[in-house]
Amino acid sequence: MREGILLLGIGIISTTLSVAQVKKQFSIDNNDAVERVDLDFGVNSGTCFIKSSTTGELLTVYGNQDFDSYSHSFNKEITDKTCIIKLNLEDDKSAGLSRSISYRMFGNDEKSSDNLWKMYLSTDKVYDLNLRYGIGNANIDLSGLSIEKVKINTGSADVSFKASDYNKVEMDTFYVQVDMGSVKVENVNLSKSKNIIADVGFGDLLLDFTDDAVLATNVHGSVGAGNLMIVLPSSNTPVKVKISNSWLCKVSLLKTFKDIGNNTFVNDAYSETAPNTLNFNLDVSMGKIIFKEQPISSSK
Repeated sequence: MREGILLLGIGIISTTLSVAQVKKQFSIDNNDAVERVDLDFGVNSGTCFIKSSTTGELLTVYGNQDFDSYSHSFNKEITDKTCIIKLNLEDDKSAGLSRSISYRMFGNDEKSSDNLWKMYLSTDKVYDLNLRYGIGNANIDLSGLSIEKVKINTGSADVSFKASDYNKVEMDTFYVQVDMGSVKVENVNLSKSKNIIADVGFGDLLLDFTDDAVLATNVHGSVGAGNLMIVLPSSNTPVKVKISNSWLCKVSLLKTFKDIGNNTFVNDAYSETAPNTLNFNLDVSMGKIIFKEQPISSSK
């Protein structure tokens, strides 16, 4: 176990407990001078969780690893009332392209899937999140948090993103990049995002808009050879869809959409002056884009 490591304002805790037991690995205490937190987090393998915490710490990370059993980089600085945190976690194996392909074809690496990381964020600060996942699984629950920007990049990981209540602040941009993995974003309207950018390579992305929109949102989507599924809210939410496609792709729109020309479609609730329109601008090469209606049994 590494000893003698001291970073100002950062508590790094390691114990001699068994690897199977979850214990605190990193933490950054609250600072009244900090108004926002820019968090850049990357992990190359394992099962990861992110959720809110009322302890007041800007960041707390628990894991089931011994501190000297994985490599990491961890840095913190405060500039203009913003705490900038960079944390990258890696196991002993490389998470390169060949490993990602092997993971998608043959399933989990047993050792990597045993890695467990739990991250907690303060409910008292505003966050910008840049999250990068290699292989494995991630579950992101932003309920109770204030998030201005989110960027999710998944290699071959399967990521689930959700919230149970509206974001405390308006979000500027929600960006999702899916390489070979899959991402499921539930109740995306709860993020109150002005802009959603979706970049799908060979993977799958589900954007669930089943809660009614409270403000206008521009959704820019690019699909290579993967799949993008969009679940729309109730029919009283105005929707406009413009699609650039090729003969190699498949696009499935709702039958209730009206073609207004220039490969652009609208629903019955659409008007140019509506304050909460969902504007989709989508480009697809060889993959699929599928629009679905909100299930009748879906609960609010």
